[in-house]
Amino acid sequence: MRRARWLAPWRDSLVKPAIYHCVSRVVDRRFVFGNEEREQFRIYLRMYEKFSGCRLLSYCIMSNHFHILLEVPPLQEGGLSDDQLLTRLRAIYSDGVVGVVAKELEDARAKGLSAYAEQIHQRYTYRMHDLSQFMKTVLQRMTQWFNRKNKRSGTLWEERYKSVIVECGIAARTVAAYIDLNPVRAGMVSDPAKYRWSSYGEAVGGGAKGNGKKAREGLVRACMSHRGAGFDSEKWCEAAKIYRKMMGIALERKSGWAKTEVSAAQQKRSVAVTQKFLQRGENTDPNVANQGDNHTALAEIRMAEMLQHRIRYFSDGAIIGSKAFVNEAFDHARERFSAKRKDGARKMRGNAAASAHELWSARDLRVNI
Repeated sequence: MRRARWLAPWRDSLVKPAIYHCVSRVVDRRFVFGNEEREQFRIYLRMYEKFSGCRLLSYCIMSNHFHILLEVPPLQEGGLSDDQLLTRLRAIYSDGVVGVVAKELEDARAKGLSAYAEQIHQRYTYRMHDLSQFMKTVLQRMTQWFNRKNKRSGTLWEERYKSVIVECGIAARTVAAYIDLNPVRAGMVSDPAKYRWSSYGEAVGGGAKGNGKKAREGLVRACMSHRGAGFDSEKWCEAAKIYRKMMGIALERKSGWAKTEVSAAQQKRSVAVTQKFLQRGENTDPNVANQGDNHTALAEIRMAEMLQHRIRYFSDGAIIGSKAFVNEAFDHARERFSAKRKDGARKMRGNAAASAHELWSARDLRVNI
C-alpha cells in the first residue's frame, strides 16, 4: 500500500504558500520528447494551470523528464462564481460543453435550486486547487496524446511522480533556478535563456507565441513572494536581476525580450571574478558573520556554482527550506517518523553543501548527494 503523499500542512492558508517541486520521468528513461512533444506538454501545463487555479512558478521540460515548481493556493472563500467557473472550464473544454454547463446553471438559478447549482460546481471544482489532481490530469493527457501520435498503448511515465515541499523565499528561488538550469547542466545550451521549453526561456524569449507574461509572473512570484509579491509581471525587471544572480549569469539587455543574450566579454569577466573570490575564500570560515561585501559575494557565487551540479535533495529531500520551516512541517507529520527522531531539519551536504546554512532538508540523504 502506497504511503499518502506528504502535503504542506498549511495548504489551506491564505497567507503561507503551499509550493511543491515535482519531477517525473519517461518510462525506462527513454529520450522520446522532441520539440513537438515538449511544446505539447507545455500547452497542457498552461491549460490546466488556467483550469485548476494552481500556478507554475518555474518549469523545464527535458527529453526524458520534467521539473515543475507549482504553487497550490486554496480555493477562494465562498468558492467560484458561475462566471468564474465557466471561464475555468473554457481552458480545457469545448464551447459546446461549456454551453451545456452554462445552461444548467442558468436553469438552476432561475428555479432557486442553489443546492443543485452547487452540485454542478462540485463536478469540476474537486479537481481544482489540488496537487494530485493537477499532476494526474496533466500526465494522463500527455500520455493519451503521445500514445495516439505514436500508435502505442500503456504508461508513458516511469513511476509515481516525486514531490518536495518548498518554502517561499530563498528556497523557492533556488529550486526555480535549479530547474531552469537543467539544460545547462545537460550541456544542451550555455545560457538558460536559449532553452525554449523552460520558464526562464519563455520569460525571456516569449515561447512559441512570443508572449512570456505567464512565465515572468511565475518567476516574480518564485523570487519575491516572501516580500509580498504576487504574480506581477510588472516586477519582472527587479526579479530578473535577483534570478540571474542566483543562476550565476550576467545578461546584457538589448531591445526586445527575445534578443537578451550573454556576451562573451561578460562571461569572461564573470569567470575571472568567480576565481578571484574563490581564491580569497579558501580560508574563509563560512560560520563567521559580517565579513563584508566579499563574504556576501562569495556566498552568492558558491550558491550559483552549486546549482551547476545535480542536487538530489531537491527531488528526494521531502521538504526544503529554513530550519524552522522544516521543523514546523515535521511537527505536523510526526507520525511519519520513528520515535527516536527528535527534530526534522537535516543539514544538506555533498553538492548542496554551499547552501548548508541557508537551506535544510527533511531527509538525511547519504548516497549520490
